[in-house]
Formats: sequence, C-alpha cells, structure tokens
Amino acid sequence: MSVVGIDLGGTKIMAGVLCEGVIKARVTVPTPEEGGQAVIEAMAQAARAAIEAAGVVVQAIGLGTPGPLDFKRGRIKFAPNIANFTDFPIVELLEQATGYKVYMENDANAAALAEHKLGAAQGAESTLYMTVSTGVGGGFVWGNKVLRGVNGQGGEIGHITMQPGGPLCGCGLDGCLEALATGPAMERMALASFKREMGTRELFALFQQGDPRASRIVLQAASWVGIALASLVKCYDPEVVVLGGGVALNAGPAYLDEVMRSYHRYMENWIIPPVHLAKLGSEAGLLGAALTAALEVGEA
Repeated sequence: MSVVGIDLGGTKIMAGVLCEGVIKARVTVPTPEEGGQAVIEAMAQAARAAIEAAGVVVQAIGLGTPGPLDFKRGRIKFAPNIANFTDFPIVELLEQATGYKVYMENDANAAALAEHKLGAAQGAESTLYMTVSTGVGGGFVWGNKVLRGVNGQGGEIGHITMQPGGPLCGCGLDGCLEALATGPAMERMALASFKREMGTRELFALFQQGDPRASRIVLQAASWVGIALASLVKCYDPEVVVLGGGVALNAGPAYLDEVMRSYHRYMENWIIPPVHLAKLGSEAGLLGAALTAALEVGEA
C-alpha cells in the first residue's frame, strides 16, 4: 500500500506517491494566488495526477504546510505567504476534494521527520533538525514521532530569543534567531555595512573572497546558529543533529566551520551529538509529508 505526500509552499505545490520509502511519481504545480479554494483544487489535481502516474492504490494523504497550525481542528491558523489562509479548514476541504483521509504536519516538522527516517539521521533514535534559509525552521523527532507540544507550536526554533532588544522579527518580537541568522537578516546587515542592497549570493561570494565586512556579517550569523544548536541540544539531548537550508548549505566551508566552533564552545563539558548536513534537499518536505501519512496508517 502507498500514500501521497503534498508539500504546500508559497510559490509551488509538490505532490508525490511514496512506495517503500521512495517517491515513485511527483507532480509540481504553481501555488494559486486566488485564495484558499483554488489552492485546495490545485493540491487535489496534483495528488490525482501523481496517483495516476504512479499507477498504484494509495491509502491516505500526508500534507506538509506552513503554519502555525491547529492540529486538533485540522486548520491553518494563518500562513503569511499564502493568500486568504486564516483559520482555514484545510484538512476537511482537502479530504472532500480528494476522497482520502488527510494527515497534516508543519512543513519544517515534516522535513525533520524525513531526515530522521530517510536522510542524514537515518537509524538514529532521536534527531534535532534545523534549517537556515529565508527563515529558520526545525523540529525534534523521537522514534517515529514529531514532538509538537500541547498547542502544536513546538519546534518553532527560529523564534527562540537570542538577543533581547535585537532586530525585530517577522513574528513581532525582538532578537529572534530568525532575525539574526537568515538570508534576509544578512541582507539587512549588508545594506547597513555596504550602503547598498546585496543578495546573499553576492554576500557569500565576497565572504569566500575574504572581504572583511562580508566575513563579519556571515560569521556572526553562523555563530548565532552554533549557539542556538548548543542551547537546543541541552534542551532535547538528541542522538544526532541535522543542519540544512539554503544558507547553511551554500555559505561555504568557513561558515560551517564557524557554526561548529560556536557549537562546540557552548557545549563545553557536555556530551556533544554529531552534526550532519541534511541530505534530502528540496525533497525533504515532500517525503516528510508522505511519511506523516504512512506512519498514521502503519505503512512506515
């Protein structure tokens, strides 16, 4: 028996059929800008196309979606990058549109589950996962279970407070990790330092060439990531740490060296779990969504 995974993003929707730990067929469509019902229809069409391409019988659908989420009611509380998604009953509507049982998971938690089961932490009992890109996301997986917390907001590691009184975050608070260590955070600092707009690609190129201002910006961001990892390890005590995301994987070896230097500095005198780079790339969310359904129906 197989399951469908759907990875809902702000610009694209990916659907795929998971058979024996492998995505057998995948379909990608743009995320409609017209609002909730159009998004539901696009997800349903993508799922049907993937099922047809795979030529198998599927048992359920797993949905990875931005949040925050209300797991008890199957709703998206709000999703800033997707139009008209406020207290949106996404599970009920997708079930009606497809005829399948739908199991929902936060997109970062889904990626954490995928890296735990099929990726860089495969075989570990517990995994702490962090992705650093335009935002910071992550999750903690123990056995086959993502730990969400009583209100479903566990794993929001991008919003741990690192620097009280620091830069404002999109969540409305000051000094969050996401406001200090992401691509947009570094672009903001580059604007202040170089007096012009600069994307992360140019910033990373200057950093790798040894530019002192670029180095200061990138290495400070890396240091925040290492400190955050050390703090989270002390909370969760995972067997393995997995680090991914566009910033973490593209900034270069010196960035990762600084992450690890900072991580080890703030783990001094503690047992230090190994840090592995994420392996699944853009497939992590899709695989994790499918695994969410597979675990619920006893297929993984």
